[in-house]
Amino acid sequence: MTGPLLEIRDLHVALPEGSERRYAVEQVDLELAPNEILCVVGESGSGKSLTARAVMGLLPAPHVKVETGGIRFGAEDLTRVGPARLRQIRGSEISMIFQEPMTALNPVMTIGDQIDEVFRFHARMGRKERRQRATALLDDVHLPDPARIIGAYPHELSGGQRQRAMIAMALALDPRILIADEPTTALDVTTQAQILKLIKELQAAHNTGVLFITHDFGVVADIADRVAVMQQGRVVEAGSAEKVLNAPEHPYTRDLIAAVPSLVPRPPRQRSAEPVLQVVGLTKVYRSGGGFFGLGGKERRVTAAKDVALELRRGETLGIVGESGSGKSTVARCIVCLNDADAGQILLHGRDLRPLGRAAMRPFRAKIQMVFQDPFASLNPRTKVGRIIAQGPLIQGQSPAAAQARARELLSIVGLDERAYDRYPHEFSGGQRQRIGIARALALDPEVLVADEPVSALDVSIQAQILRLLDEIRERLALSMIFITHDLRVAAQVCDRIAVMRHGVVVETGSTGEIFRDPQDAYTRDLLAAVPGRHWLPARQDAIA
Repeated sequence: MTGPLLEIRDLHVALPEGSERRYAVEQVDLELAPNEILCVVGESGSGKSLTARAVMGLLPAPHVKVETGGIRFGAEDLTRVGPARLRQIRGSEISMIFQEPMTALNPVMTIGDQIDEVFRFHARMGRKERRQRATALLDDVHLPDPARIIGAYPHELSGGQRQRAMIAMALALDPRILIADEPTTALDVTTQAQILKLIKELQAAHNTGVLFITHDFGVVADIADRVAVMQQGRVVEAGSAEKVLNAPEHPYTRDLIAAVPSLVPRPPRQRSAEPVLQVVGLTKVYRSGGGFFGLGGKERRVTAAKDVALELRRGETLGIVGESGSGKSTVARCIVCLNDADAGQILLHGRDLRPLGRAAMRPFRAKIQMVFQDPFASLNPRTKVGRIIAQGPLIQGQSPAAAQARARELLSIVGLDERAYDRYPHEFSGGQRQRIGIARALALDPEVLVADEPVSALDVSIQAQILRLLDEIRERLALSMIFITHDLRVAAQVCDRIAVMRHGVVVETGSTGEIFRDPQDAYTRDLLAAVPGRHWLPARQDAIA
């Protein structure tokens, strides 16, 4: 094929009547060349994912459909070919890696059977040859022990392993175009770096054109040849990665880049010497199998936290960083007594909370509150926002009038209109829901706020707003905060001190500046080296300054 692999011209994707705008995608022009990585960047609702789905013929028709424009692949316009031809093209010539592999993979089929399905529908191969090819693909994407993984189910693999299996399926028939829709958003920084490196290696080896959807300019800096920036369905800026990253022209592009957290730690603040919370020798072991309810078999034990020691001082933010499975969220849930620790002490002003029963613990629950990671799952969809915020004070014995007044005040503090009081969670965006979650946590006037990955599911500009909000609230209300994250860029901007966890153990603690300037543990150095766009972030910071 000569010329571009893919040409999108004047694409308009129409939304149903009554939507906020007429088109989800409007007047979009894009080109993808062989052996090129084109990153399409924008926030949620910008139209980037619907553009990718239009190429695959996967729009949720008839409500969302291509109204005008063309998507040319070779001699064919993909907006005009029939369903049978689209099925031939998908997988064999154009493949897609989806954002969440756990929902994209069939949970009742083994990984091997799902790859085998691609060959059965698109290629003439015997069963033995298909099996050999599937095993070779898993080896190509650097999965350990492919012979074992081919017989494993998706739930038996880690997030990074599932994403590698998805990549193996997408590349099974050497497609000419690979569409990757936010394939690293939910992954840890080290796994993310491995996946980005893998995509670049496979793309170069197969001369594939890659359409890479993302909202993270750090990822763009690591992987892109060219960049297209989308806002509200339109491409507002396009050009080489070098030009867009270092000399952006459109105000929206500049705003997105400015919102990327810097790797330069915040200036040190004066710290109190008074400890508010102390964790001593905290250990948590999860057990499964064995016994009656374990359905027999040998008991399996996983030590999620081992002899963890932490200290949180008045008014400071302590960051706990590490990959998935490092134990950081387990420690957070033990601190707020949502999980029962097996050993150790959780001292709030010297009082050990771990031995307390439910009734004795109730007065202390007001002192330690939690902001959860997923703003969609953590709010009751059947309860109005005002009631959600007021529930805690009501349970603690406040009068309905006082609880309602406090809820309205908190909505104002977190930057939401008072009309939000009588609305339901589904009527808000992800960033707004996280603000509601913060208001709920503040309703009981806590001394300690535990924030468990509170911005990992949000776009970079919304993330910046939430981080600023948390910082303002901490200063205004004299809060002490434990901030859980796997993103060291975020930790650099909000944390006074950092504890690094790996395999349930704290491997290093220190001030944020010390950790970033001179990390002592090899694992900390690996985390810092894996930050997306690390080579670009310092230059960006200098340019902004």
